[in-house]
Amino acid sequence: MSLFSNPLDSPSFRLALLAGLSKKMLGAGSKNELLDLIDNALSVPEPGGDQGVLESAARLYHGQADPVGGVFDQVDRVGRKGLPEVWVGDTSVRASDAVNAAGRAVEQMREAFKDGAGVLLTLADAIGAAQRKDEQGRGQLLEQKKLLGGKDGFFDDLHEDDGEEWDRKNAAHFGSYAVDLMHDAVSDAQEATRVAARDLNKWAAEARAGKMGTSELTAVDKLMLADTGIAGADAELNEILKAGELARASTRMDMLSLEDETAMERMLARSDSPQERAYLMKALAAGNSVAEIEEFQDKIHGKDPDWMRRHLSPVVTGADSMDDEGLAPNGSNNNMEYATFNGQRWVQGGDGSEGTCVASSTVTSRAMVDPLYALELTGGPDGQQDDPDAFKQRLVAEQHRLHTEGEGGKNWTGMGPEGQERINDTTVGSATGSDYQRQDLNSADDRRAVLTEVEKSVAEGRPVPVDVSGKDGAHAMTIIAQEGDMLQVYNPWGSTTWVSEDDFINGHMGKASNNELPNAYSVYLPR
Repeated sequence: MSLFSNPLDSPSFRLALLAGLSKKMLGAGSKNELLDLIDNALSVPEPGGDQGVLESAARLYHGQADPVGGVFDQVDRVGRKGLPEVWVGDTSVRASDAVNAAGRAVEQMREAFKDGAGVLLTLADAIGAAQRKDEQGRGQLLEQKKLLGGKDGFFDDLHEDDGEEWDRKNAAHFGSYAVDLMHDAVSDAQEATRVAARDLNKWAAEARAGKMGTSELTAVDKLMLADTGIAGADAELNEILKAGELARASTRMDMLSLEDETAMERMLARSDSPQERAYLMKALAAGNSVAEIEEFQDKIHGKDPDWMRRHLSPVVTGADSMDDEGLAPNGSNNNMEYATFNGQRWVQGGDGSEGTCVASSTVTSRAMVDPLYALELTGGPDGQQDDPDAFKQRLVAEQHRLHTEGEGGKNWTGMGPEGQERINDTTVGSATGSDYQRQDLNSADDRRAVLTEVEKSVAEGRPVPVDVSGKDGAHAMTIIAQEGDMLQVYNPWGSTTWVSEDDFINGHMGKASNNELPNAYSVYLPR
């Protein structure tokens, strides 16, 4: 079903219509045909948006940013005073940790308002420029229409002298140029809106503590859960609970029976570290029962944060992971990070030899959103194992199970789109509360149009499978994060890297694999 009741409301439809009219004008065989084409072009709506309203909103955002700095300074000073080991909240959070988390949250809020104001000002300028460009094109069309005069009658239209032919061709030339201006205006406004939506969606996802609406936890508990990152890693790139997971954990907390709710709060209070508490809530967000989470805590309780990082977080993103270090001879990024457990990669077939890319991507995606599932693979039945060879055997067995479930090809090669969608629904969607739907990408415009939804999904912690192809075959990978105009891609060859939006749109996805697989031809969107 189309999102637009009127096709002219769709920017993509308007772009295609204007491009077609521009070409038809140059080939118009009569004055009357050209006048009809000009009228068709003038009927296309101008780029929407109110520059003044956007500028007013930007000023409001900017005004909210300035006074917050004073609050941040006060909170930061309190956090530096060396508070006593006082416990607050329902889950035994240290006062000093809570104050430090509050300081970081206030600073994030200030940055969000400040950068949000910049986003809106940029959008306002782009909308204004697009509308002026559209107005220029319309003005030229109206001028050509006036020069051509009224439509010819039947007999007048039968003959065209040299002067009339010159006027028609001249008007067609300038009319085509004018329509091109209108086309560019729509394109400019569409791209500016997409970029603004991307950045504002990201800042909305960063308002993390507010995602937890449950009344069963105090504000301090929510703040700490939202603030906790994977141990020893860059906190902003490695939150344990993504925005969508905080919201799902909150919803599921409210749905618990009184007995289960009490048990969950008892587990949180018993936890030895912020990371332990965060992984428990992540497990709840993934749909696990309280009884299953209790067994899970027994396996991880008392473990140091590094142990939990190794066993529960397949992908850890380095602070320098987005540095541009050029390309290898095969077209892939030199700057790649391996996803490993004690040296054993999270890789298809255990060594990269099998063609189970779909199943392998799905396994790692589920492990990223469900720590119970991750621990079953890394730690074995009792959750205590640390053996990379045993992990490899369990990993490959699970890849094979999903490959079979998705009716993949013999000898562990290939899987059709129906199977790919099905195993993402049963394996990842069951944890994130999503129904995956395939969307084909037949052009650069298709890829550009889908980016906003892809980026919103990954910001909320819902991985997006992406299929790529080239002259020698196809491959399945997963988009797992977004920062600015960069997308983080997990390749089931056992690595992650960042590609730009331009790489995704214009056929340079080989940077995440190799130059034989440049084109993203489909994504599976979690609805």
